[in-house]
Amino acid sequence: MKKVLAVLLVLSFSLVFAGNNVMAEEVSGEIIIFHAGSLSIPFLDMEKAFEDKYPAANIVRESAGSRTTARKVTDLGRQADIVASADYTVIESLMMPDYADWYLNFATNELVIMYNELSKYKDEINSENWYKILLRDDVEYGHSDPDADPAGYRSQLVWKLAELHYGEENLYNKLRKNCPPKNTRPKSADLLALLETGELDYIFIYRSVAKQHEAPFVILSDKINLRTNKYADFYAKASFEVSGKEPGETITKTGKPMVYGLTIPHNPPNREGAVAFIKFLAGPEGQKIMEKNGQPAINPPVVNDMKAIPENLKPLVEEE
Repeated sequence: MKKVLAVLLVLSFSLVFAGNNVMAEEVSGEIIIFHAGSLSIPFLDMEKAFEDKYPAANIVRESAGSRTTARKVTDLGRQADIVASADYTVIESLMMPDYADWYLNFATNELVIMYNELSKYKDEINSENWYKILLRDDVEYGHSDPDADPAGYRSQLVWKLAELHYGEENLYNKLRKNCPPKNTRPKSADLLALLETGELDYIFIYRSVAKQHEAPFVILSDKINLRTNKYADFYAKASFEVSGKEPGETITKTGKPMVYGLTIPHNPPNREGAVAFIKFLAGPEGQKIMEKNGQPAINPPVVNDMKAIPENLKPLVEEE
């Protein structure tokens, strides 16, 4: 009897390990991810952890401003398995319905003002006087391109909200005038080099990016930093025009709390791999990686249309 039990136990373990190996082998090949620049570090960490778990898989990532990322699919006709944006409305406005059917909201963020030891008046600037410091004649500050990157139009929204919040007449126009085109880059991560060399004293960037680079930053008032649902109605008082789907068209971006979104575009080269990566991202390991990188995860992630999302993802998400 003992021998029979021992044999059964060995067989059970064999089946378990065999099953795990089959699961690992099923996730294979390249998984192409176009993503926001602000996701570069967390997605690099996730890439390493995912490939450790699924050795036959190879994550291939490309970072850019989120609007540029979406246009790689819509305008350039490139194929991707996942598109991950710093603003879910980029997927909604540029990709749906012709290039995607759904989006999944998976993380949040907020805008801050990052600086370093070279920055002028770094010992004076704070959450209340920041705009007065930036408007000094010898101070240089920058932001990303609003037509390419959500951090760019979010910077404009923050400036407009600051004018309302502080009651400073014409503050928005003053901030725009004092920030010349040379201080703008395609994505927020591109501004880091200008800050490091002293060409810029301050940059408007996501809090997660500042934390990942262990840099000092000014925390803005919750009434203007686009962080919390508590002030969603106030955020909505600001709007900004960006380029639309077609040349000459524009889209109005209205202030709202920051939410990151992703989707699997139509006809992905590796749908199974895309689903596996999103399951990993939505699971405990992925969410831990996001939190470690200063990017609060939405738990569980929220989908706009439960009927449209792949069946394997439905148990992991909620519908908005």
